[in-house]
Amino acid sequence: MEFMLNIDIAEPKQKINYKDPILLIGSCFTEHIGDTLEELKFSTLQNPNGILFDPLSVATSLVAYTTNQASTENDLFYLNECWNSWQHHSHFSHTNKDECLRLINESRKSAHDFLKKAEWLIITLGTAFSYRITETTPPEYKKGLQKLSAVANNHRAPAQWFRKQLMGIEEINSVLDNCLHQLFQFNPKLKIIFTVSPVRHIRDGVVENNRSKARLLEVTHNLVNKFDQLYYFPAYELVIDVLRDYRFYDIDLVHPNYPATEFVLEKFMASFVDKSSQQLAEEIKQIVIARKHRPFQPSTEAHKKFLDSFQLKATELAKKYPFLSLQEEITYFSGKS
Repeated sequence: MEFMLNIDIAEPKQKINYKDPILLIGSCFTEHIGDTLEELKFSTLQNPNGILFDPLSVATSLVAYTTNQASTENDLFYLNECWNSWQHHSHFSHTNKDECLRLINESRKSAHDFLKKAEWLIITLGTAFSYRITETTPPEYKKGLQKLSAVANNHRAPAQWFRKQLMGIEEINSVLDNCLHQLFQFNPKLKIIFTVSPVRHIRDGVVENNRSKARLLEVTHNLVNKFDQLYYFPAYELVIDVLRDYRFYDIDLVHPNYPATEFVLEKFMASFVDKSSQQLAEEIKQIVIARKHRPFQPSTEAHKKFLDSFQLKATELAKKYPFLSLQEEITYFSGKS
């Protein structure tokens, strides 16, 4: 008997290889994928502006990476004893204005350089709701805004400063379509994987969350059908329709738990990563797990043999695949860390 639906995942003809630089951007589920790829030693850069949820924030950030225009103090505002940017996560905020600008500009420059050579871009959209600054917001806090006055992060500003707007399908499509044209002009070889986050945005309400996800799904499929270099990975459907059970959510009933996330990541690796890289990833995974091992008796001969064995494995892999960064693991297994 079958106890769950199966999903046929459309696989790209050319799949991700270990040598391919991968930029990831979007919601918190982006970081589940990015952290896994980074731990397995893929070449990645994720969320140069911090976590972004809505299509407008994602598109605005990506376009900024292509233009590489430096931010100035006119793009910052002072709130809650920190300098902040409406287009960046609060981990870029700082009590010192110059330091805030340095963090923002260094990250943008790194994103610009990385995106220029990237083979893959993974975009995870979280919600179609966008937050816009209102007319009642004091003028000094309207600096650095795009023409639509949309913000990527509210930085704990007063709620009355914002108007929550459910973006329409045409607006989402226009924003992302324009962004894609600029991306392909900037990097013609870029291949893009769209996915919709399975994280529920319940603060918007269950019905509104579903309306939001539906709009994201509709637009992403429209775009995938339009561009040859676009692909869709069904992370949302794998959790909502295949697993389809609250057992696969954390206690908040909003975020997929560890087994659910692992299930989605296994499907991603099987569908979008080439066979040779999958095999190499399994070897690296063994080394990563061994690196996390904490012995009860580190002075025993058994543990020393364990370290020697994995130091040899890591050293041999590093020689065979010079593009892998395994020096940290080699140093650890040598006992010099």
